[in-house]
Amino acid sequence: MKNTTQGRNRPRKMALALAVSAALAGVALPSGPALADETSCSPYTPLIKGQEDLVYVWTLGVKGVGDGSDKLVTVDVNPHSKTYGKIIHKLSLGGRGEVHHVGLSDDRRYLWGGALDSNKIYIFDIGTNPAKPKLTKTITNFVQKTGFVGPHSFIAMPGRMLITPLSNNKDHGGETGIAVYNNKGDYVAHHPMPKEGGGDGYGYDAGINPQKNVFLTSSFTGWNNYMMDLGKLVKDGEAMKRFGNTSVMWDMKTMKPLKVFQTPGAPLEVRWSWKPGDNWAVTTTALTSKIWVYKQDAKGEWQVKDVATIGDPVKIPLPVDISITNDGRGMWINTFMDGTTRYWDMSDPMQPKEVFTKKIGSQVNMVSQSYDGKRVYFTSSLLGNWDKKGKDDEQFLKMYHWDGKDLKLAFEIDFYKEKLGRAHHMKFQARDLSTLKPLESAQSPPALIARKP
Repeated sequence: MKNTTQGRNRPRKMALALAVSAALAGVALPSGPALADETSCSPYTPLIKGQEDLVYVWTLGVKGVGDGSDKLVTVDVNPHSKTYGKIIHKLSLGGRGEVHHVGLSDDRRYLWGGALDSNKIYIFDIGTNPAKPKLTKTITNFVQKTGFVGPHSFIAMPGRMLITPLSNNKDHGGETGIAVYNNKGDYVAHHPMPKEGGGDGYGYDAGINPQKNVFLTSSFTGWNNYMMDLGKLVKDGEAMKRFGNTSVMWDMKTMKPLKVFQTPGAPLEVRWSWKPGDNWAVTTTALTSKIWVYKQDAKGEWQVKDVATIGDPVKIPLPVDISITNDGRGMWINTFMDGTTRYWDMSDPMQPKEVFTKKIGSQVNMVSQSYDGKRVYFTSSLLGNWDKKGKDDEQFLKMYHWDGKDLKLAFEIDFYKEKLGRAHHMKFQARDLSTLKPLESAQSPPALIARKP
Protein backbone atom coordinates (compact mmCIF):
# COMPACT_ATOMS: atom_id res chain seq x y z
CA MET A 1 0.00 0.00 0.00
CA LYS A 2 1.30 3.41 -0.96
CA ASN A 3 0.97 6.84 0.58
CA THR A 4 0.96 10.27 -0.99
CA THR A 5 2.37 13.03 1.18
CA GLN A 6 0.74 16.03 -0.48
CA GLY A 7 -0.69 18.34 2.19
CA ARG A 8 0.35 16.27 5.20
CA ASN A 9 0.02 18.99 7.84
CA ARG A 10 -3.16 18.81 9.85
CA PRO A 11 -5.35 21.90 9.34
CA ARG A 12 -5.17 23.04 12.96
CA LYS A 13 -5.36 26.75 12.24
CA MET A 14 -8.40 26.28 10.02
CA ALA A 15 -10.08 24.06 12.60
CA LEU A 16 -9.46 26.68 15.26
CA ALA A 17 -10.82 29.42 13.00
CA LEU A 18 -13.86 27.23 12.38
CA ALA A 19 -14.41 26.79 16.09
CA VAL A 20 -14.11 30.47 16.85
CA SER A 21 -16.31 31.51 13.93
CA ALA A 22 -19.06 29.06 14.85
CA ALA A 23 -18.90 30.01 18.52
CA LEU A 24 -19.15 33.72 17.77
CA ALA A 25 -21.99 33.22 15.31
CA GLY A 26 -23.91 31.00 17.70
CA VAL A 27 -24.56 28.46 14.96
CA ALA A 28 -23.76 24.82 14.43
CA LEU A 29 -21.11 23.04 12.47
CA PRO A 30 -22.35 20.43 10.04
CA SER A 31 -21.79 16.75 10.01
CA GLY A 32 -20.69 15.58 6.65
CA PRO A 33 -23.39 15.31 4.09
CA ALA A 34 -24.22 12.22 2.32
CA LEU A 35 -24.97 10.25 -0.68
CA ALA A 36 -28.20 11.77 -1.95
CA ASP A 37 -28.95 11.73 -5.66
CA GLU A 38 -29.26 9.48 -8.70
CA THR A 39 -25.63 9.96 -9.73
CA SER A 40 -24.50 9.14 -6.19
CA CYS A 41 -26.15 5.73 -6.32
CA SER A 42 -23.98 2.66 -6.59
CA PRO A 43 -23.29 1.92 -10.27
CA TYR A 44 -24.66 -1.56 -9.55
CA THR A 45 -28.10 -0.17 -8.68
CA PRO A 46 -30.69 0.10 -11.50
CA LEU A 47 -30.96 3.79 -12.36
CA ILE A 48 -33.92 6.10 -13.00
CA LYS A 49 -32.91 7.95 -16.16
CA GLY A 50 -36.34 9.49 -16.74
CA GLN A 51 -38.82 11.13 -14.37
CA GLU A 52 -38.55 9.97 -10.77
CA ASP A 53 -41.94 9.24 -9.17
CA LEU A 54 -41.11 9.40 -5.48
CA VAL A 55 -38.52 10.77 -3.12
CA TYR A 56 -37.85 9.20 0.26
CA VAL A 57 -36.66 11.59 2.98
CA TRP A 58 -34.84 10.07 5.98
CA THR A 59 -36.05 12.33 8.78
CA LEU A 60 -34.75 12.92 12.31
CA GLY A 61 -37.35 13.00 15.05
CA VAL A 62 -37.56 16.08 17.28
CA LYS A 63 -39.01 16.03 20.79
CA GLY A 64 -42.34 17.81 20.81
CA VAL A 65 -42.72 17.72 17.01
CA GLY A 66 -45.42 15.24 15.95
CA ASP A 67 -44.71 11.84 17.48
CA GLY A 68 -41.09 12.86 18.11
CA SER A 69 -39.74 9.81 16.28
CA ASP A 70 -37.38 9.28 13.38
CA LYS A 71 -39.23 8.36 10.22
CA LEU A 72 -39.10 7.62 6.52
CA VAL A 73 -41.21 10.16 4.62
CA THR A 74 -42.45 9.51 1.07
CA VAL A 75 -43.20 12.44 -1.25
CA ASP A 76 -44.91 12.22 -4.66
CA VAL A 77 -42.75 14.09 -7.18
CA ASN A 78 -44.34 13.06 -10.48
CA PRO A 79 -45.77 16.26 -12.01
CA HIS A 80 -48.61 14.29 -13.64
CA SER A 81 -49.85 13.01 -10.28
CA LYS A 82 -52.76 14.53 -8.36
CA THR A 83 -50.61 14.45 -5.22
CA TYR A 84 -47.55 16.07 -6.82
CA GLY A 85 -45.36 17.79 -4.25
CA LYS A 86 -47.30 16.24 -1.37
CA ILE A 87 -46.43 13.79 1.41
CA ILE A 88 -48.21 10.53 0.69
CA HIS A 89 -46.75 8.23 3.37
CA LYS A 90 -44.99 8.38 6.75
CA LEU A 91 -43.37 5.42 8.47
CA SER A 92 -42.42 6.15 12.07
CA LEU A 93 -39.64 4.16 13.78
CA GLY A 94 -41.01 4.65 17.27
CA GLY A 95 -38.00 6.43 18.73
CA ARG A 96 -34.99 8.63 18.02
CA GLY A 97 -31.54 7.28 17.10
CA GLU A 98 -30.02 10.07 14.97
CA VAL A 99 -30.91 8.65 11.54
CA HIS A 100 -28.58 9.95 8.88
CA HIS A 101 -28.09 8.22 5.51
CA VAL A 102 -29.85 5.69 3.32
CA GLY A 103 -28.73 3.54 0.39
CA LEU A 104 -30.43 1.45 -2.29
CA SER A 105 -29.85 -2.28 -2.79
CA ASP A 106 -28.42 -3.68 -6.03
CA ASP A 107 -31.95 -4.42 -7.31
CA ARG A 108 -33.46 -1.15 -6.03
CA ARG A 109 -36.13 -3.07 -4.20
CA TYR A 110 -34.79 -2.35 -0.73
CA LEU A 111 -33.64 0.77 1.08
CA TRP A 112 -31.11 0.52 3.90
CA GLY A 113 -30.95 3.30 6.51
CA GLY A 114 -28.66 3.84 9.48
CA ALA A 115 -28.87 5.60 12.85
CA LEU A 116 -25.64 7.16 14.11
CA ASP A 117 -26.51 7.04 17.82
CA SER A 118 -28.59 3.87 18.29
CA ASN A 119 -26.41 2.02 15.72
CA LYS A 120 -29.49 0.36 14.29
CA ILE A 121 -29.79 -0.43 10.59
CA TYR A 122 -33.26 -0.50 9.04
CA ILE A 123 -34.12 -2.35 5.82
CA PHE A 124 -37.27 -1.23 4.00
CA ASP A 125 -39.13 -2.99 1.19
CA ILE A 126 -39.60 -0.26 -1.45
CA GLY A 127 -40.21 -2.64 -4.36
CA THR A 128 -43.51 -4.32 -3.52
CA ASN A 129 -45.35 -1.01 -3.13
CA PRO A 130 -42.93 1.89 -3.66
CA ALA A 131 -45.47 4.46 -2.44
CA LYS A 132 -45.81 2.67 0.91
CA PRO A 133 -42.41 1.41 2.16
CA LYS A 134 -42.51 -1.42 4.68
CA LEU A 135 -39.91 -2.08 7.35
CA THR A 136 -38.81 -5.69 6.88
CA LYS A 137 -35.75 -5.99 9.12
CA THR A 138 -33.94 -4.10 11.86
CA ILE A 139 -30.31 -4.99 12.50
CA THR A 140 -29.53 -4.38 16.17
CA ASN A 141 -26.19 -6.20 16.57
CA PHE A 142 -24.03 -4.13 14.20
CA VAL A 143 -21.69 -3.09 17.03
CA GLN A 144 -21.31 -6.64 18.33
CA LYS A 145 -20.55 -8.01 14.87
CA THR A 146 -18.13 -5.33 13.68
CA GLY A 147 -16.82 -3.39 16.68
CA PHE A 148 -17.86 -0.22 14.86
CA VAL A 149 -20.52 2.38 15.69
CA GLY A 150 -22.39 4.98 13.66
CA PRO A 151 -23.40 3.15 10.42
CA HIS A 152 -23.22 5.95 7.86
CA SER A 153 -23.16 5.24 4.10
CA PHE A 154 -24.73 2.26 2.34
CA ILE A 155 -23.33 1.42 -1.11
CA ALA A 156 -24.63 -1.57 -3.06
CA MET A 157 -22.27 -4.20 -4.45
CA PRO A 158 -23.40 -7.35 -6.28
CA GLY A 159 -25.32 -9.31 -3.65
CA ARG A 160 -23.78 -7.22 -0.90
CA MET A 161 -24.07 -3.92 0.95
CA LEU A 162 -20.91 -1.96 1.75
CA ILE A 163 -21.32 0.04 4.96
CA THR A 164 -19.02 2.83 6.16
CA PRO A 165 -19.36 3.50 9.91
CA LEU A 166 -17.93 6.63 11.52
CA SER A 167 -16.49 5.36 14.78
CA ASN A 168 -15.54 2.42 17.01
CA ASN A 169 -16.89 0.89 20.19
CA LYS A 170 -13.62 1.07 22.17
CA ASP A 171 -13.10 4.79 22.58
CA HIS A 172 -15.79 6.22 20.25
CA GLY A 173 -13.05 8.14 18.44
CA GLY A 174 -12.50 8.51 14.71
CA GLU A 175 -10.75 5.20 14.01
CA THR A 176 -13.14 2.90 12.19
CA GLY A 177 -13.40 0.63 9.16
CA ILE A 178 -15.79 -0.79 6.58
CA ALA A 179 -18.35 -3.56 6.92
CA VAL A 180 -19.98 -5.88 4.41
CA TYR A 181 -23.43 -7.48 4.73
CA ASN A 182 -25.36 -9.65 2.28
CA ASN A 183 -28.67 -8.59 0.79
CA LYS A 184 -30.58 -10.52 3.46
CA GLY A 185 -29.05 -8.31 6.12
CA ASP A 186 -26.57 -10.89 7.42
CA TYR A 187 -23.05 -9.94 8.48
CA VAL A 188 -20.28 -11.04 6.09
CA ALA A 189 -17.04 -9.29 7.05
CA HIS A 190 -15.40 -6.12 8.29
CA HIS A 191 -12.05 -4.45 7.62
CA PRO A 192 -10.21 -1.67 9.49
CA MET A 193 -9.31 1.62 7.89
CA PRO A 194 -5.53 1.67 7.37
CA LYS A 195 -3.29 3.36 9.92
CA GLU A 196 -0.05 2.43 8.19
CA GLY A 197 1.31 4.22 5.13
CA GLY A 198 0.13 7.60 6.39
CA GLY A 199 -3.40 6.47 7.29
CA ASP A 200 -5.22 7.94 10.28
CA GLY A 201 -7.86 5.19 10.53
CA TYR A 202 -10.78 7.59 9.94
CA GLY A 203 -13.70 6.91 7.59
CA TYR A 204 -16.88 8.49 6.23
CA ASP A 205 -18.18 7.90 2.69
CA ALA A 206 -17.36 5.56 -0.21
CA GLY A 207 -17.71 5.58 -3.98
CA ILE A 208 -17.23 2.70 -6.45
CA ASN A 209 -15.53 2.67 -9.86
CA PRO A 210 -16.47 -0.71 -11.43
CA GLN A 211 -14.23 -0.25 -14.49
CA LYS A 212 -11.13 -0.03 -12.33
CA ASN A 213 -12.38 -2.45 -9.67
CA VAL A 214 -11.68 0.11 -6.96
CA PHE A 215 -13.57 2.13 -4.42
CA LEU A 216 -12.56 5.32 -2.65
CA THR A 217 -13.26 6.17 1.00
CA SER A 218 -13.11 9.54 2.76
CA SER A 219 -12.98 10.58 6.43
CA PHE A 220 -14.69 12.82 8.97
CA THR A 221 -14.81 12.41 12.76
CA GLY A 222 -15.88 9.98 15.48
CA TRP A 223 -18.91 9.57 17.74
CA ASN A 224 -17.36 11.64 20.53
CA ASN A 225 -17.39 14.65 18.20
CA TYR A 226 -20.48 14.19 16.05
CA MET A 227 -22.72 13.53 19.07
CA MET A 228 -21.17 16.26 21.24
CA ASP A 229 -23.05 19.41 22.12
CA LEU A 230 -21.95 21.99 19.58
CA GLY A 231 -21.18 24.69 22.12
CA LYS A 232 -18.91 22.30 23.96
CA LEU A 233 -17.24 20.99 20.81
CA VAL A 234 -16.18 24.36 19.39
CA LYS A 235 -14.57 25.31 22.71
CA ASP A 236 -12.66 22.03 22.97
CA GLY A 237 -9.33 22.55 21.21
CA GLU A 238 -8.37 18.88 21.39
CA ALA A 239 -11.71 17.73 20.01
CA MET A 240 -11.36 20.12 17.07
CA LYS A 241 -8.12 18.37 16.14
CA ARG A 242 -9.88 15.02 15.88
CA PHE A 243 -11.06 15.23 12.27
CA GLY A 244 -9.96 12.98 9.42
CA ASN A 245 -7.31 14.13 6.98
CA THR A 246 -6.99 11.14 4.66
CA SER A 247 -8.76 9.25 1.91
CA VAL A 248 -8.08 5.70 0.73
CA MET A 249 -8.25 3.84 -2.58
CA TRP A 250 -9.26 0.18 -2.14
CA ASP A 251 -9.13 -2.94 -4.29
CA MET A 252 -12.79 -3.90 -4.65
CA LYS A 253 -12.09 -7.59 -5.18
CA THR A 254 -9.69 -8.19 -2.29
CA MET A 255 -11.14 -5.44 -0.05
CA LYS A 256 -7.62 -4.29 0.74
CA PRO A 257 -6.32 -0.69 0.72
CA LEU A 258 -4.14 0.22 -2.26
CA LYS A 259 -3.08 3.76 -1.39
CA VAL A 260 -3.57 6.39 1.30
CA PHE A 261 -3.93 10.03 0.24
CA GLN A 262 -3.32 13.06 2.43
CA THR A 263 -6.41 15.28 1.96
CA PRO A 264 -6.41 17.56 5.02
CA GLY A 265 -9.57 19.16 6.33
CA ALA A 266 -12.16 16.34 6.62
CA PRO A 267 -12.86 15.04 3.08
CA LEU A 268 -16.55 14.19 2.90
CA GLU A 269 -18.63 12.98 -0.05
CA VAL A 270 -17.06 10.82 -2.75
CA ARG A 271 -18.30 11.01 -6.35
CA TRP A 272 -16.95 9.35 -9.50
CA SER A 273 -17.55 10.79 -12.95
CA TRP A 274 -19.79 8.38 -14.84
CA LYS A 275 -18.73 9.61 -18.26
CA PRO A 276 -17.22 6.61 -20.11
CA GLY A 277 -13.45 6.70 -19.95
CA ASP A 278 -13.20 9.44 -17.31
CA ASN A 279 -12.14 7.37 -14.27
CA TRP A 280 -11.71 10.35 -11.95
CA ALA A 281 -13.28 11.03 -8.57
CA VAL A 282 -13.91 14.16 -6.54
CA THR A 283 -14.42 15.12 -2.91
CA THR A 284 -14.55 18.35 -0.90
CA THR A 285 -13.06 19.13 2.50
CA ALA A 286 -15.31 20.68 5.14
CA LEU A 287 -12.67 22.45 7.21
CA THR A 288 -10.50 23.83 4.42
CA SER A 289 -13.11 24.46 1.68
CA LYS A 290 -11.17 22.63 -1.03
CA ILE A 291 -12.09 20.50 -4.04
CA TRP A 292 -9.85 17.46 -4.48
CA VAL A 293 -9.68 15.36 -7.64
CA TYR A 294 -8.35 11.78 -7.83
CA LYS A 295 -7.02 10.61 -11.16
CA GLN A 296 -4.51 8.13 -12.59
CA ASP A 297 -1.26 9.48 -13.99
CA ALA A 298 0.49 8.28 -17.18
CA LYS A 299 1.86 5.29 -15.29
CA GLY A 300 -1.56 4.27 -14.01
CA GLU A 301 -0.78 5.45 -10.48
CA TRP A 302 -3.62 7.08 -8.54
CA GLN A 303 -2.84 10.67 -7.59
CA VAL A 304 -4.82 13.40 -5.83
CA LYS A 305 -4.70 17.16 -6.31
CA ASP A 306 -6.28 20.19 -4.63
CA VAL A 307 -7.86 21.90 -7.65
CA ALA A 308 -10.03 24.74 -6.29
CA THR A 309 -11.25 26.70 -3.28
CA ILE A 310 -14.96 26.90 -2.43
CA GLY A 311 -16.15 30.36 -1.40
CA ASP A 312 -14.09 32.40 1.04
CA PRO A 313 -12.45 30.02 3.56
CA VAL A 314 -12.05 32.89 6.02
CA LYS A 315 -15.85 33.08 6.22
CA ILE A 316 -16.06 29.30 6.75
CA PRO A 317 -18.74 28.46 4.15
CA LEU A 318 -18.62 24.77 5.20
CA PRO A 319 -19.02 22.74 1.99
CA VAL A 320 -21.19 19.74 2.74
CA ASP A 321 -23.04 17.66 0.12
CA ILE A 322 -22.07 17.47 -3.56
CA SER A 323 -23.84 16.12 -6.65
CA ILE A 324 -22.07 15.49 -9.95
CA THR A 325 -23.88 15.42 -13.31
CA ASN A 326 -24.10 12.10 -15.15
CA ASP A 327 -21.65 13.30 -17.82
CA GLY A 328 -19.16 14.61 -15.26
CA ARG A 329 -19.30 18.15 -16.68
CA GLY A 330 -21.00 19.86 -13.74
CA MET A 331 -21.26 19.60 -9.97
CA TRP A 332 -23.46 21.11 -7.27
CA ILE A 333 -21.79 21.98 -3.96
CA ASN A 334 -23.85 23.02 -0.94
CA THR A 335 -22.30 25.28 1.70
CA PHE A 336 -24.10 25.01 5.01
CA MET A 337 -23.20 28.19 6.85
CA ASP A 338 -24.56 30.55 4.20
CA GLY A 339 -27.37 28.23 3.04
CA THR A 340 -26.07 28.42 -0.52
CA THR A 341 -25.78 25.99 -3.42
CA ARG A 342 -23.00 26.49 -5.96
CA TYR A 343 -22.77 25.04 -9.48
CA TRP A 344 -19.30 24.28 -10.82
CA ASP A 345 -18.21 23.69 -14.40
CA MET A 346 -16.21 20.44 -14.26
CA SER A 347 -15.49 20.18 -18.00
CA ASP A 348 -11.82 20.21 -17.00
CA PRO A 349 -11.82 18.56 -13.57
CA MET A 350 -8.29 19.81 -12.91
CA GLN A 351 -9.45 23.44 -13.41
CA PRO A 352 -13.09 23.64 -12.25
CA LYS A 353 -14.93 26.97 -12.26
CA GLU A 354 -17.84 28.20 -10.15
CA VAL A 355 -20.49 29.56 -12.54
CA PHE A 356 -23.71 29.89 -10.49
CA THR A 357 -24.80 30.44 -6.87
CA LYS A 358 -28.19 30.63 -5.17
CA LYS A 359 -29.23 30.92 -1.53
CA ILE A 360 -31.60 28.05 -0.70
CA GLY A 361 -32.33 28.82 2.96
CA SER A 362 -30.78 29.79 6.29
CA GLN A 363 -29.07 26.40 6.19
CA VAL A 364 -28.79 23.73 3.51
CA ASN A 365 -27.17 20.31 3.58
CA MET A 366 -28.19 17.66 1.05
CA VAL A 367 -28.52 18.09 -2.71
CA SER A 368 -30.02 15.48 -5.05
CA GLN A 369 -30.36 15.87 -8.80
CA SER A 370 -32.25 13.74 -11.28
CA TYR A 371 -30.21 11.71 -13.75
CA ASP A 372 -30.93 14.20 -16.54
CA GLY A 373 -29.97 17.09 -14.23
CA LYS A 374 -33.23 18.99 -14.84
CA ARG A 375 -34.58 18.65 -11.29
CA VAL A 376 -32.59 19.47 -8.15
CA TYR A 377 -33.76 18.71 -4.61
CA PHE A 378 -32.47 20.18 -1.35
CA THR A 379 -32.91 19.33 2.34
CA SER A 380 -31.73 21.17 5.42
CA SER A 381 -30.63 19.04 8.37
CA LEU A 382 -27.12 17.97 9.39
CA LEU A 383 -27.27 16.49 12.89
CA GLY A 384 -29.80 16.90 15.66
CA ASN A 385 -27.34 18.78 17.89
CA TRP A 386 -25.62 20.64 15.07
CA ASP A 387 -28.40 22.34 13.12
CA LYS A 388 -28.78 26.10 13.52
CA LYS A 389 -30.92 27.49 16.31
CA GLY A 390 -34.06 29.60 16.57
CA LYS A 391 -35.47 31.10 13.40
CA ASP A 392 -32.50 29.81 11.39
CA ASP A 393 -33.45 26.22 12.16
CA GLU A 394 -35.38 25.79 8.93
CA GLN A 395 -36.32 22.21 8.05
CA PHE A 396 -37.46 21.64 4.49
CA LEU A 397 -37.53 19.71 1.26
CA LYS A 398 -37.32 22.01 -1.77
CA MET A 399 -37.38 21.03 -5.44
CA TYR A 400 -36.17 23.29 -8.25
CA HIS A 401 -36.11 23.09 -12.04
CA TRP A 402 -32.67 23.72 -13.56
CA ASP A 403 -32.37 24.98 -17.15
CA GLY A 404 -28.60 25.33 -17.13
CA LYS A 405 -28.80 28.98 -16.16
CA ASP A 406 -31.09 29.33 -13.15
CA LEU A 407 -32.94 27.37 -10.47
CA LYS A 408 -36.71 27.92 -10.34
CA LEU A 409 -38.67 26.69 -7.33
CA ALA A 410 -41.28 24.02 -8.13
CA PHE A 411 -42.47 23.14 -4.63
CA GLU A 412 -41.35 23.10 -1.01
CA ILE A 413 -42.45 21.27 2.14
CA ASP A 414 -41.92 22.71 5.63
CA PHE A 415 -41.07 19.67 7.75
CA TYR A 416 -41.76 21.49 11.02
CA LYS A 417 -45.13 22.71 9.82
CA GLU A 418 -45.98 19.15 8.80
CA LYS A 419 -44.85 17.95 12.27
CA LEU A 420 -42.23 15.60 10.82
CA GLY A 421 -38.84 16.70 12.16
CA ARG A 422 -35.49 17.40 10.51
CA ALA A 423 -35.25 16.56 6.80
CA HIS A 424 -31.92 14.92 6.00
CA HIS A 425 -31.07 12.33 3.32
CA MET A 426 -32.98 11.63 0.09
CA LYS A 427 -33.32 8.80 -2.40
CA PHE A 428 -35.50 8.61 -5.51
CA GLN A 429 -37.77 5.75 -6.56
CA ALA A 430 -39.85 4.73 -9.57
CA ARG A 431 -43.24 3.07 -9.31
CA ASP A 432 -42.30 0.69 -12.15
CA LEU A 433 -38.86 -0.89 -11.73
CA SER A 434 -39.11 -3.30 -14.66
CA THR A 435 -37.24 -1.18 -17.21
CA LEU A 436 -34.46 0.17 -14.99
CA LYS A 437 -30.87 -0.93 -15.58
CA PRO A 438 -27.55 -0.36 -13.75
CA LEU A 439 -24.81 1.85 -15.18
CA GLU A 440 -23.42 0.24 -18.34
CA SER A 441 -19.89 0.15 -16.94
CA ALA A 442 -21.11 -1.98 -14.03
CA GLN A 443 -22.15 -4.71 -16.48
CA SER A 444 -18.94 -4.83 -18.54
CA PRO A 445 -16.21 -7.48 -18.12
CA PRO A 446 -13.87 -5.64 -15.71
CA ALA A 447 -16.73 -4.92 -13.34
CA LEU A 448 -18.05 -8.45 -13.49
CA ILE A 449 -14.80 -9.72 -12.02
CA ALA A 450 -15.69 -7.97 -8.81
CA ARG A 451 -18.90 -9.95 -8.58
CA LYS A 452 -17.02 -13.15 -7.91
CA PRO A 453 -16.61 -14.01 -4.21
